[in-house]
Order: sequence, then structure tokens, then C-alpha cells
Amino acid sequence: MKRLLFATLLATLAMSVAALENAPSEGFPDDGEVRKILVDRIDTRHQGVGIVVGLVDGSARRVVAYGSFDNDSRKVDGDTLFEIGSTTKVFTALLLADAVARGEVSLDDPIGKFLPVGVKAPERGRKITLRDLASHTSGLPRLPSNLVPADMANPYAGYTTKQLYEFLSTYELSRDPGAQYEYSNLGAGLLGHLLELRAAADYETLVRTRIASPLKMTSTAIALGAPLQSRLAPGHDQSGKRVPNWDLPALAGAGALRSTANDLLSFVSAAISDSPLTAAFASTLKPRHATSLPGTTIALGWHVTSSNGREIVWHNGGTGGYRSYIGFDPRRRIGVVVLANMFTENGVDDIGQHLLDPSAPLASAQKERHEIAVDASTLDRYVGLYELAPNFILTVTREGNRLFSQATGQPKVELFCEAPREFFLKVVDAQITFIAGESGRAQSIVLHQGGRDMPAKRIEGELPVQKERKAIALGGELLDRYVGRYRLSPDFIIAITREGDRLFLQATGQPKLELFAEAEREFFLTVVDAQVSFTTDSAGRATTMVLHQNGMNMPGARIE
Repeated sequence: MKRLLFATLLATLAMSVAALENAPSEGFPDDGEVRKILVDRIDTRHQGVGIVVGLVDGSARRVVAYGSFDNDSRKVDGDTLFEIGSTTKVFTALLLADAVARGEVSLDDPIGKFLPVGVKAPERGRKITLRDLASHTSGLPRLPSNLVPADMANPYAGYTTKQLYEFLSTYELSRDPGAQYEYSNLGAGLLGHLLELRAAADYETLVRTRIASPLKMTSTAIALGAPLQSRLAPGHDQSGKRVPNWDLPALAGAGALRSTANDLLSFVSAAISDSPLTAAFASTLKPRHATSLPGTTIALGWHVTSSNGREIVWHNGGTGGYRSYIGFDPRRRIGVVVLANMFTENGVDDIGQHLLDPSAPLASAQKERHEIAVDASTLDRYVGLYELAPNFILTVTREGNRLFSQATGQPKVELFCEAPREFFLKVVDAQITFIAGESGRAQSIVLHQGGRDMPAKRIEGELPVQKERKAIALGGELLDRYVGRYRLSPDFIIAITREGDRLFLQATGQPKLELFAEAEREFFLTVVDAQVSFTTDSAGRATTMVLHQNGMNMPGARIE
């Protein structure tokens, strides 16, 4: 999930002795300190509904939980199920390593070896191998271009194996396999599917029989029967609204699993201690390729980060209503699991990283800020264009006694004054300082976000004039003509939906926004300076939409 503005550079082995369950593990803070972190995250920052932390140190493990299932009286705990999203990928990598150990496959097997007859595997320079898929170096994109969600709230649900094969058979690689790391949900999902084909068993069965059963993980699954379903915490979006669960039938290996903190502690324990899968785990931990993340390499599935004299092996995950993180220090044999049933931009990675390495800071809390009134003549000193980068301009405008900023390609948001020349945003933890010349007119700004101070000089140019628009009412029957999906590019789809007499737009990976009619086939948005027009056939049904934004007219044909 992406920020709207200024995106910063997406039951186990039960302990029989209660004292062992609750005793602080060496190297970790005690339960009270961990709980303080969770209380702050949920009660103070409102960035969670329920969060569960699992800690393992050698053979000792414990769970610290805070919050609820659904802002209600039912509390989350170590046996609460969560969607773990992309954390599923390390299970897929372990299945690959186990299949190698069984002699079923080789890391260097080309993917075409396992695809059905008639399905062409893309290649360039050399063939894509299973190793390439597991290390995100296959050259395949993050998502297939023919993934066209019918329901943006459950985007992978309608994607079929047939569509996967069609994409593979027509896709042309833009670089050689093995040349570069690029995180790919498609690659991980394809790897899971190929392992299914080789073993003649579905992905969930492979996980259950080859990982969960040997490690006594009884609460890790995709399809949930009544007992497990009763322990699944509902997911929530960033505003705390309950959202649907995700289904990934064709790409299960990329992110379909649900699990608990207790089960994942068993998984992490098996990675740092002797287990039935010790050899397979060891194979997944060998670094394979550099990544774009500082000090981080990719192994098979796992990311390995070296910092402050420590080596942390980790993966995170997120779906529409959940965040997850698992990580461990193989030298100190300690591990952490963090699960949350609310999607937030920052996730829970910082909690896991901080518990593994106390020098890694927790994400800073947003300072409480108080706005003050400023007269229009003062605000006019700040109106202008500021260049943060050659193709990234911040436009500052005034409407009455209110100041607004709009970054290139982003929505317009309000700035609130807290001191002379000091402003802050409410939609994201960011602030702007205006640097004024002798006349009092701003000559530059400094954007403060994510611990960085980013200066930008004022540039000359015409400020965009936003036309005053007035909404008119259209009946539901007329709006129905526009409901559908429109493809603006291979991987950018806009879904138009109707709720009563209101029309909504939702682009791939973006929130749902309301459209307001200003003419029968002309609509506009209020959160960003953009408009949509529809072209209709003789029956009045829309065949094409055009998105008008930033001086561009982007047509999209209706797709069925």
C-alpha cells in the first residue's frame, strides 16, 4: 500500500511450565517493556487494533499481546490467526530447499521443465531457474500485467492459472535472469505453483505435510475450518475500518498463508535450532544476490541485513488488513515474530528490528502539533512552485485563509501553520519550513519527513489555476452506464463502481475516491485536481474513459 504524499524512500509446542513461558528471554526486554511499545502503537498512535509479539531465545519462548480482534472485548493472543502476506514467501523458499533435499528438483532447473506442454517460459540470455524465482532475480515483474482485479478489496482472488500461463507465454524479459534483484510477487507465486506441479499436490497441502506437520504447527493454513476461522482476527485498513480477507488461488506461494504467533515461533525456532528441516533451512540462508536495501542481500526467500555488527535474517508481509514481520539472529539464536490486524504504511518491522537489535530505533511518534491562524497576506508570501527534484515539484497555493501543497502526481493536501514560516501536514508525518528573503517572500522550503530534511528552491512559473467545479445530481440508472473496469496501461486499471446515487473510482493499489458529476459524461475528483470523461456507445454504455490530470489525457478502454 502506498502513501498519498511524499512517499518515503508497500497452537504450537506448548510450554508446560508457566514460569518458562513468561520469564524474560536473555537479550530481550521484559514483558512490561514490550507491552509499552504495543500500548503506544495502539492507544497513542492509533496504528493498530491488535498486535502480538513472539520472542524465542534458544528453547525459551514467550508471547506478549495487546489489543483486540475488532475494537471489541475479545483480546488477541498467541493463538490468534492473522494473514501473514508476503511472509508466506519464506515458506515457499523452504519448500524449494526441501524439494532439493528430497532429490525432486535442482535449484538450477529451468522453470519450463515443470510447466505444462504448450506454456512458454520467457527467457533472455539464459533460462529462468527456480533459484532465480526464490531470490527475486528472475527478471519477471512484480505483478503480471493481466492481473485485473474485479474487486480491489481482494485483488488476487480472480486471477487464474490460465491467466498466469497466458502471461508467461507472451511476456518478454527486459533483462537477463540473474542480473538484478527485483522483488516479485509473481516470481514467488510462480515458484509455489511449480512446486505444486512437481509434487502433484496443492500449495497448502505441501506446507502442511512438509513444514507444518514436522514442526508441529497446527494453526498454519490457507482454507480455514470452523475452529481456525473462530480464531482469525478481522483485518482493518489504516483508518481502522474492517476489510475483507485476501485470497490468492493462483499465486498462493506469494502470500496466501494465515498463521499465529505461536506457530511462527516454532518456525523461527526451527531456523535457529536443530529440527527436522535443519538442512533445508541452512540452504535458504546462503546469500545469493545484492539488493537495493542498504547492507542487505537476498538469500532464498529471506533478506539478510548486516548492521551494527549483527546479521539479521528477516521477511515482512502485508495484505489489505494485516502486517507481519519475522526475523532472527542466527549467531545469537534469538528470533522475533510480530503480527498485527491493521494495515499501516510503516508496518510492524521497526518493532521486530528493535527487539532483535536495540540500536535499531522504533519509528518515532508523531509530535502533537497545534495550528495557529494566519492571515491571507502572510500566506501569499509562501505561494509558489518549489523544485524538490528535477521532475518533482511542490506547488503551494492559497484558498482564502488556508494554504495547500500538491506534489507532482499527488493529491492536494492542506498545510497547517504552527509557527511563523513553520507548517505541518495531518495526512502524513511531514512538515515544511519556508525560508524567506528580505522582503518576506519565501525563496525556498525545507521538507522534513522520515528523519530527512529536503531543501527545495522556489522556481518561476505559472501556478496551475484550478477551475471552479460544481457537482450536479445524476440518477443511479444513468451512473450504471459507467460502472466497469478500464485499462489505462498494462498494469494500471481503474474500477468504477456505484453506491446508490454516488459514483466511485479506484485505481490499482490506490484508495477508493468519489467522482462528482458536472455534466452527463463529465466527472471530477475533489481530493486531487483530476477529471474523468466517458465515451459511450449508441446504447449509452461507456466504452472508454479518459483521465485528465497534470495536463495529460489518459484514455482507458473498458475491459470485460
